[in-house]
Amino acid sequence: MPVPMQISLDELLSMIMARIDALTVSDENVKTKFNVLARAMYKKGLLTDEDIIDALRDEYKLLKDLGLMAEEPNADMVQAAADGILQWIKNDVKALKKSIDEYEKRLQELASQDARKPRIDVASPAVLQQLDKMTGAKKKPGSGKLIV
Repeated sequence: MPVPMQISLDELLSMIMARIDALTVSDENVKTKFNVLARAMYKKGLLTDEDIIDALRDEYKLLKDLGLMAEEPNADMVQAAADGILQWIKNDVKALKKSIDEYEKRLQELASQDARKPRIDVASPAVLQQLDKMTGAKKKPGSGKLIV
């Protein structure tokens, strides 16, 4: 009978973070390839602004038909998505910088809102043992501690 593998929370988090890092690199690689190919097609006239909008509409319709979206986005939302794609394809540095600045500002606002929320911290077993030694507390088997 196989023995169950034990893994610490730190090891689990490290594995998850490594996987997220690998996915991030892969995602950036795919985006770069898409941008290069789309830019080349756009410059040669094989891809137009209307092609991007039509492709987005087709994609949203497919997602709705598959049940992955409740409803298709309205024309303004489709146009906004197309504008974001076209900024990259057209190398619109000014618009991209503006979008990045707005995104970073939103992230900072969310981070400040998150900082105001109450936090729950989890102490490692070693820290709990140290606290027990310092306070002289005796722990019952199977019981835990809540540290506020």
